[in-house]
Amino acid sequence: MDSGSPYQWLREMIWDSQSLNPMSLLIECAKCVASGSIKNADIGLEYISQISSPEGDAAQRMVTYFSEALGYRIVKHLPGVYKALNSSKTSLSSEDILVQKYFYELCPFLKFSYLIANQAIVEAMEFEKFVHIIDLHCSEPAQWINLLLTLKKRQGGPPNLKITGIHEKKEVLDQMRFHLTTEAGNLDFPLQFYPIVSKLEDVDFENLPVKTGDALAITSVLQLHSLLATDDEVVGKFSPAGAASMNLHRAVHMGQRTFAEWLERDMINAYILSPDSALSPLSFGASPKMGIFLNAMRKLQPKLFVITEQESNLNGSNLMERFDRAMYFYSALFDCLESTVMRTSAERQKLESKLLGEQIKNIIACEGVDRKERHEKLEKWIQRLEMAGFVKVPLSYNGRIEAKNLLQSYGHKYKFREENDCLLVCWSDRPLFSVSAWNFRR
Repeated sequence: MDSGSPYQWLREMIWDSQSLNPMSLLIECAKCVASGSIKNADIGLEYISQISSPEGDAAQRMVTYFSEALGYRIVKHLPGVYKALNSSKTSLSSEDILVQKYFYELCPFLKFSYLIANQAIVEAMEFEKFVHIIDLHCSEPAQWINLLLTLKKRQGGPPNLKITGIHEKKEVLDQMRFHLTTEAGNLDFPLQFYPIVSKLEDVDFENLPVKTGDALAITSVLQLHSLLATDDEVVGKFSPAGAASMNLHRAVHMGQRTFAEWLERDMINAYILSPDSALSPLSFGASPKMGIFLNAMRKLQPKLFVITEQESNLNGSNLMERFDRAMYFYSALFDCLESTVMRTSAERQKLESKLLGEQIKNIIACEGVDRKERHEKLEKWIQRLEMAGFVKVPLSYNGRIEAKNLLQSYGHKYKFREENDCLLVCWSDRPLFSVSAWNFRR
């Protein structure tokens, strides 16, 4: 192997360390992808495939899904190939619904969120006779069944409760309706359930069944970050749609260049003009979808708005910055699953592959409106909501006591801490999710 071999950089890394750390190699591959050095990235990814596995330890499993995401980012520059690989994938399959259930059962994060939200609703609606809850991602009946049980015991009797459930899958809402109405019937609880089949960004909030006199509560669990997606027009010519005709033209003029050399040059050109480039001076404004949503919330004037979001900053345009932060965030998730769920668990493997792996792929491989996983930290959400006219509601002491007991039942490394009247649920000392409660400044 001569000094000019494309394998030289990999050989030097291996010589520097007899047992090459897969994460170090993964970061080097990401740098290659970001700079357009596709041949080196390909060599590194091939080597990673030999030393990592979705059945290995937490680090090996995470490296597997991050390397897959880098591969998809390269392939996205070949729109025909990318579409062929994803032609059978629907926007939301039954398998997607199943892995969301696994996430609820195997990790305490959603249970924590639901418990805090329910306690906040109970306290905010203590004297209300007509309560209306809008669930922006209505998928888990256990949350609202627990609320029914709590409100049934309320002094003076339960309120008339209306739940408007929003979800893009009709069968999810059908199941929600069945479980909730069955439980309400058993409890003799006055409940109305209104299903709305829609993506969150397409909901017509002005026509929701909100009546004058309703005490309104809105809950959002891991949904609002998707509204931050923007159509980055600057890179439109390098998006799959904009690049199709350009790629066809270039293919005719490839001449004696190899396919890898042609693709590498195409990636370098895209890197120079892309907002992913650290050299790019361009910046992009706020998401129009988020502005529309917050305006709609302002008009509804909810008495309570409870929000759960990932505690990570993954909305930047620079690929390497996003890559590093995503590794930091998801390494904790893989670590907590490694520590609390058996490695042979088929449910855990499915959860990591179909939920965490798909999120990682979206964060690393996608740009523009295709990139929905745009997580932001609590401080950003506080700033955004305060500017929209909302004020924080301190979270319940009783809710925190129950939440502490819940987390301890999953293991001693699960903790939470208070920050700015909000709660951060952590693995060890690493914050992973935030829960905050708000009402509208009238």
